[in-house]
Amino acid sequence: MIRCGVAGLGRWGRVLVDSVQGKSDKVTFTAGVTGRKERAVDYCEEKKIDLLDDFTALLSHAEVDAVVLATPHTQHVDQIVAAAEAGKPVFCDKPLTLNEADARRAADACNAANLPLCVGFNRRFLPAMIKLKELATSGALGTLLHIEGNISGNGGLRYGADHWRASETESPAGGMTAMGVHMMDAMMSIGGHVDHLRAVSERRATPVPVDDTTFATLKFESGITGVLTTLFATHALWRIQVFGSKGWAEVRDQDRLEVRLIEGENTIEEYPGFDMERAELEAFADTVASGAEFPVPLEDAIHGIAILEAVVKASKTGDDVKLA
Repeated sequence: MIRCGVAGLGRWGRVLVDSVQGKSDKVTFTAGVTGRKERAVDYCEEKKIDLLDDFTALLSHAEVDAVVLATPHTQHVDQIVAAAEAGKPVFCDKPLTLNEADARRAADACNAANLPLCVGFNRRFLPAMIKLKELATSGALGTLLHIEGNISGNGGLRYGADHWRASETESPAGGMTAMGVHMMDAMMSIGGHVDHLRAVSERRATPVPVDDTTFATLKFESGITGVLTTLFATHALWRIQVFGSKGWAEVRDQDRLEVRLIEGENTIEEYPGFDMERAELEAFADTVASGAEFPVPLEDAIHGIAILEAVVKASKTGDDVKLA
């Protein structure tokens, strides 16, 4: 059993804790720290989590084997470096950082300490996404031509001015940091790394200063083309569709896979009730305990940050941006 300390006990930190606490035989949470400690007292008492004063105390806690970060994006790199120096493996919720240089610094710190750094792209664990990747990479869809992804929601309409996400600093290119990086990782898991892109990002409806309409046109190194869309001021949507010379396959709402082939059966499969947060945390525990390979390669997580930076740059300049 891996004992984790959690930094960040807001909405998402609690989603992570709730997914495993008292349910998993691989991972449990023993300690926590958060920006507004008074708001987490009752929750931590209920979950039997030792609520601490600061991150330093979390790293030195006697019953913490590893650290889980559910903190604002700008805090990640320094927290990861500090955890590595303290000898603690890290699970970091996406995005890893907000620029590639910081992502490399975080990765280098963990590599130097011979410690795993795992990034929480939970959609990689969805049964429907695993099946979609199998279809795309097995040749069942023929020559892969194009990938379309849309991940959208209404977070930009709900944030108050005091919410940490309600600024361009923490949410560059609007929904890209909260949602779009998830879809980009899903697309990358099938199409590979991106060679170059163009992007548009603008604010039309949000009451806080973050963009709500962002999309990028992509050319993958493999030759596949793609379009990624993320809207921050509409009804929730998750959709990824892969087109090939033999047909297409689409995952919608994360648990429904539809396949339509030029020759062959058209099928729809449902995968309800899967806990992807528990799956990713238990995979992290396996990595810490036995060195098992984490399903999200760290280089993919770093490349995803390079893509985020490129989307921000392209949306401001209007230019085609080449990734290194």
